[in-house]
Amino acid sequence: MIRAVIFDLDNTLVDFMSLKEKAIISAAEAMMDAGLKMTKTEIVARIKSIYDQYGFEYQRVFDILMEEIYGAINHKILASGIVAYRQAREAALVAYPHVHYTLIELIKKGYRLAVVSDAPAREAWLRLCYLKLHHTFDAVITHEDTYQYKPHPAPFQKALSILGLRPEEAIMVGDWAERDVAGARQLGMRTVFARYGDVFNTRHAGADYEINDIIELLDIMDKENALS
Repeated sequence: MIRAVIFDLDNTLVDFMSLKEKAIISAAEAMMDAGLKMTKTEIVARIKSIYDQYGFEYQRVFDILMEEIYGAINHKILASGIVAYRQAREAALVAYPHVHYTLIELIKKGYRLAVVSDAPAREAWLRLCYLKLHHTFDAVITHEDTYQYKPHPAPFQKALSILGLRPEEAIMVGDWAERDVAGARQLGMRTVFARYGDVFNTRHAGADYEINDIIELLDIMDKENALS
């Protein structure tokens, strides 16, 4: 019997790539207004290349951009970019449709809920707080909890340990087949591929189920436990 649902965070509960794109564009426009003599397309491309090199959670992207362009920090341009980025990010940070409703319904049905994310703890908790989901989960596992990235079993095992459940008693929901689905399946968990958040045009996710809207998870849980 399935007793818990474990979720990935980015691109499963929140449209992370969309908010990132909006924030980068806003930052580029603000830096142009502050005096950066480059086109918006050029600035966006430079920012994205730095993220590609250092990772999407890297915190000194604009510092590196300044150093690459000027050989030093132009604080007026830097501050303009950071403020615009943060404002746009916060405005764009919303849950996917039906996320709150689905989570509430799962709790009402008696399921325990958890998050397993590769994001740093600070950033993951900030996103959960912005979404007002920080009281929703029985366990939130971030990179600092195991220092392993999915599909390594350690993050999943940590969540299961906190929940006090065996792998076969939990189902994993995530958008990244090679990390979320593969990592959970190797432990014996049931899996749901969140196709609505897929950014890799995945053809074969290898999951037990696929969903195009998180609300579909409610029917899946009813089906799973009807078979138990």
